[in-house]
Amino acid sequence: MNLNKQHVIFFLLFAFIQLHAQEKSTIPVIQELLDKMTLDEKIGQLNLLTPGGAVATGSVVSKDVETKIKAGQVGGLFGVSGPDKVRVAQELAVNNTRLKIPLLFGSDVIHGYKTTFPIPLGMSCSWDLDLIEKSARIAAVEATADGINWNFSPMVDIARDPRWGRIAEGAGEDPYLGSAIASAMVKGYQGTNLSEPNTMLSCVKHFALYGASQAGRDYHTVDMSKVKMFNQYLPPYKAAIDAGVASIMTSFNDVDGIPATGNKWLLTDLLRDSWGFKGFVVSDYTSLNEMIPHGLGNLQDVSALSLKAGLDMDMVGEGFLTTLKKSVEEGRVTEEEITQACRRILEAKYKLGLFDDPYRYLESNRPKKDILTQGHRQFAREVAARSFVLLKNHKSILPIKKNAKIALVGPLADSRNNMLGTWAPTGNPDLAVTVIEGFKKVAPNATISYAKGANITDDKELAKKVNVFGPRVVIDKRTPEAMIKEAVDAANSSDVVVAVVGEASEMSGESASRTDISISESQKKLIQALVATGKPVTLVLMSGRPLTIPEEYEMPVSVLQVWHSGVEAGNAIADVVFGNYNPSGKLTTTWPRNVGQIPIYHSIKNTGRPNPKEGYEKFKSNYLDMPNTPLFPFGYGLSYTTFEYSNLQLDKLEISAGETLNVTVTVKNTGNYDGEEIIQLYLSDVVRSITPPKRQLKGFKKVKLKKGERKEVTLTLTEEDLKFYNSDLDFVAELGEFVVYVGPNSDAELSGSFVLK
Repeated sequence: MNLNKQHVIFFLLFAFIQLHAQEKSTIPVIQELLDKMTLDEKIGQLNLLTPGGAVATGSVVSKDVETKIKAGQVGGLFGVSGPDKVRVAQELAVNNTRLKIPLLFGSDVIHGYKTTFPIPLGMSCSWDLDLIEKSARIAAVEATADGINWNFSPMVDIARDPRWGRIAEGAGEDPYLGSAIASAMVKGYQGTNLSEPNTMLSCVKHFALYGASQAGRDYHTVDMSKVKMFNQYLPPYKAAIDAGVASIMTSFNDVDGIPATGNKWLLTDLLRDSWGFKGFVVSDYTSLNEMIPHGLGNLQDVSALSLKAGLDMDMVGEGFLTTLKKSVEEGRVTEEEITQACRRILEAKYKLGLFDDPYRYLESNRPKKDILTQGHRQFAREVAARSFVLLKNHKSILPIKKNAKIALVGPLADSRNNMLGTWAPTGNPDLAVTVIEGFKKVAPNATISYAKGANITDDKELAKKVNVFGPRVVIDKRTPEAMIKEAVDAANSSDVVVAVVGEASEMSGESASRTDISISESQKKLIQALVATGKPVTLVLMSGRPLTIPEEYEMPVSVLQVWHSGVEAGNAIADVVFGNYNPSGKLTTTWPRNVGQIPIYHSIKNTGRPNPKEGYEKFKSNYLDMPNTPLFPFGYGLSYTTFEYSNLQLDKLEISAGETLNVTVTVKNTGNYDGEEIIQLYLSDVVRSITPPKRQLKGFKKVKLKKGERKEVTLTLTEEDLKFYNSDLDFVAELGEFVVYVGPNSDAELSGSFVLK
């Protein structure tokens, strides 16, 4: 290479670096504003505070918020809602600061606003993308009516350890389904035009890998290969970005040894340079400050590190506010880096239309008109019913006749405070429908005898931890023996027994990890006593996670998993128990037999010594004391009717790059009820350059079939479905044989094969 060419290349490279470092806004009004702003004003926009009053996820609550707003030291608030309250805060910013820059107002609207839907893990079990998108749309309509324009949702972390309490907030274990749900929720929140006053910024979280916290312990370390990241954990975040998500929240964990909040590879190299994300990045609650105990330095050190990594906004910790100016003076960060972060936040405000009208979300008549409407509540009831998973129907006990004599027992049968589920800070538990209320409404001719039967737990120390946000576990003054006797007496005088058991709402969720995910001893004794009466028993199981229930499953009982199903919980549960709706939900997490099997999931890999399909064999990958198989596989769920799969056909035996493959199966309703079935397609790559999973979900379709009806259902595979990230992190489809499995869950038996040539 001659000297002139070297000079040209050097000049171009230098020009590119300068252009990148001083990136201009493509929105003229934002660039004009940036040109007027002082360094202090820019830093102020990077500060997100909470005045308290909402559910805090840390020990810090912001101080002197009003003073800081007037001083131009705040870019956004959360924990403030209602048009009047939001207006007061917005006026402080618009009327008292030099440049009159409006604030963002955020909130955790995780599964509905005032109209609370089932927890996200429950909603995912509907496998209904239109329904999930509509739930997010309704949540946006209600939240924006209360002045909120930025939502810290969806949480798209892949979770394969049910000990982790936050498994309740996501879509389960599968990246294919999780990606589809992430996209649907972003579209629901943001709509097609963010400047409309009933749409809001979505914030996908937690970036990245948070669901893989070691030992299922919250805020804990994550350690995995990049191949595993790209193939199994990153796809839902990428799907949200492809759907146009406006903001990203960092996670508490480290990634390759560097906390996510200060990880340049994660926030810049991957998120922006590789994936093309154009929005802004906010830390999780004081996660910037928490890099100090991680071992990354003092507050000034970690603040500078995070800004240079690509963090734009600091939630609550005020590290940016108190240290960045000093870091500029010392040459540790540049004003251009601060300007770039500020630009991204201002552009988000512009897209919301706040510069045209800072009060566009503050119509005083909207809350009454748009929040908790009858239509929203009815939809919440439908969503809940479609999220339930029938795990067992012993002797077809369900559905129960509406004129039966019913013993309705259990600590969750009349527990209003536990209906909404975890992370429902904007919901009002007083408005929730209890199970007993739902039973009386749906089956007014039934004779219902109620008995509590047991406490959720008898452990007072555990109850104290669970009750941090209010009474979720109420320990009765009566003895356990007296409560069980009351329940047994009710059972003996009834035709059937319905026992509503499981977890209190705050036994799952953030900072609610558990090493024992079985039903509590107090409730086990109740169930055993009810079964001993000889009466037909149905367990209505409430939880925010998969539970280990091998003992209960072996009993002569039916089991209906209802999660924590929201404001219309009682009505929806009654709809299903009494047959107004035939359950169609399918599990989006594998249920282990015990915690010793964790992690267990459907796309696990074979080893060089695979376990035998039946029995035990020495020197194979199996346990001495337990089968490898789960209690319930991913995708599992029964119906009041039955379905028969047959005649699997592939329209081609060979495909080339760019071609599609149609997979057709015949499904027949062979039972006595009309019903819905979720047909699932799994793919196995027989030989490839890195070890493949046993099976991967690559398609699904929900169909309605009347009693005796038969349908041909077609699912389509594309070349993209065959691709994976290889050891070089190239996204490729390798030539060779693939096996397709179609059926009712991940253990689907019908199969066919084709070759990519």
